[in-house]
Amino acid sequence: MTIASNVKTYDVVVVGGGAAGVGVAIALRHAGIENFIVLERHTVGSSFASWPAETRFITPSFPTNSIGMLDLNSIAIGVSPAFSLEVEHPTGEEYASHLRGVAKFFELPIREKTSVTGIIKVGDVFRIDTADEALRARHVIWAAGEFQYPRLNGFVGSGLCRHTATIASYEDLDGDDFIIVGGYESGVDAAYHLAYRDKRVRLFDKGCPWKDQSSDPSVALSTYSLERMREDWFEEYVELFPQTPIASVTRVGATYEVTAQDGRRFQTSVPPLWAGGFEGSHKLVADLFERRDDGFPLMSEHDESTIVPGLFLCGPAVRHNNHSFCFIYKYRQRFAVVAKAIAGSLGLPAEELENYRKWGMYLDDLSCCGEECVC
Repeated sequence: MTIASNVKTYDVVVVGGGAAGVGVAIALRHAGIENFIVLERHTVGSSFASWPAETRFITPSFPTNSIGMLDLNSIAIGVSPAFSLEVEHPTGEEYASHLRGVAKFFELPIREKTSVTGIIKVGDVFRIDTADEALRARHVIWAAGEFQYPRLNGFVGSGLCRHTATIASYEDLDGDDFIIVGGYESGVDAAYHLAYRDKRVRLFDKGCPWKDQSSDPSVALSTYSLERMREDWFEEYVELFPQTPIASVTRVGATYEVTAQDGRRFQTSVPPLWAGGFEGSHKLVADLFERRDDGFPLMSEHDESTIVPGLFLCGPAVRHNNHSFCFIYKYRQRFAVVAKAIAGSLGLPAEELENYRKWGMYLDDLSCCGEECVC
């Protein structure tokens, strides 16, 4: 796909209209950058709208802005999902509506139903290919998220399982005897909603996240999940199998057999649920980044590709050293870092971004994060 010589060149193209894309777009505007566009392949917040109907945010929302503490699920200064939605743990659909309202309030230039099919850099300019046309930009921010890119392969026969990201509602699932592979947030969430409906559940995990002593929810289960696991119906209907990695899933007739690595076998008449996490959209631009030992993109201190200058990453795939920015309240701290770097390359002072520091949204000193609770 070629680009006509008279095609407009944007200062920035943001790929993704979810929490990361909307949040960093607002930071661009606060940095004084106006010549940008956000490309979203579906609609704003569509990944959140695709969550199972019963699934809610594990991080609580609370309108604490008036006392100088930003709502944990906010993606911009001055907004609060708790205030606008009047709920503490929003559903995905509720949060999607919040993002649409925020995007409208800040008058962000978002082009929906635009799929990006490729990104290459020619000289100093990026060519962003979409299904309909090619765009030009001096900088690209990849903020396409994770949920729409589930990890489908985890063990032999995992294709016989149903990934939790593909479930519209747990109420719609037929059967009374479920096996769930994966005991982190998605697995516990599925078990909770099935147990609430008096379904028998066997929950397997290769570790034991519900007993992990870390206070970092990137590693251990959130307080919200642990609290729900103590419900009477959860303990009655859910059987936990920690330290039980699964080797394979097979199907014989109408029966699914799940075999653990220790040789034990378990049967169920309904497809096992696979709560195996997400590949993430960053895999689509893996060739434009160097790779860390853990497979995540290697980035500069400004979240910029080390081999393709001008390409930045925003969202839950951001990693620095041992720090994982996999939740909104974590990766929003990097919006201003990216916006400041781009503004600097455009010769803009971006002084308004200093206000982000007051709200805990400008983390450019990574030595100060990662503190654990002591009690």
